[in-house]
Amino acid sequence: MNASASAWPCRVARQHRRVATAFIATAVLLAPLPALAQPAKAAAPSGGRDGRTVYEAVCAACHTTGVLKAPKLGDTAAWRPLIAEGQRSLVRTAVKGIRQMPPKGGDPSLSAIEVERAVVYMANAAGGRFKDPP
Repeated sequence: MNASASAWPCRVARQHRRVATAFIATAVLLAPLPALAQPAKAAAPSGGRDGRTVYEAVCAACHTTGVLKAPKLGDTAAWRPLIAEGQRSLVRTAVKGIRQMPPKGGDPSLSAIEVERAVVYMANAAGGRFKDPP
């Protein structure tokens, strides 16, 4: 076997690596930016995000699975005593945090109105009749 015959598989492998690298680089450059790929945030009438949007972005991580004993969305038995406390009390607790729940669900960029909208969304999903803030 001569030297050029044994080098042939290495040259092909190098060429395949170059093509693959070029393909990956092109795909990365042409991939849409995350900000462009995401739908626009729903805006509430007086500014800020609506309750469902805030829930999906911040609250769902715990309130969908029940992590750290967070009441699950739509679980009427778990939400009944919280709803009985009233909207004002529940919102105050959500803004300040309670037990393992950090203030504002862990997102300090949320306004108090956005937190209230998320609380209203979750409470009403479990049978509450809270009113959305203006």
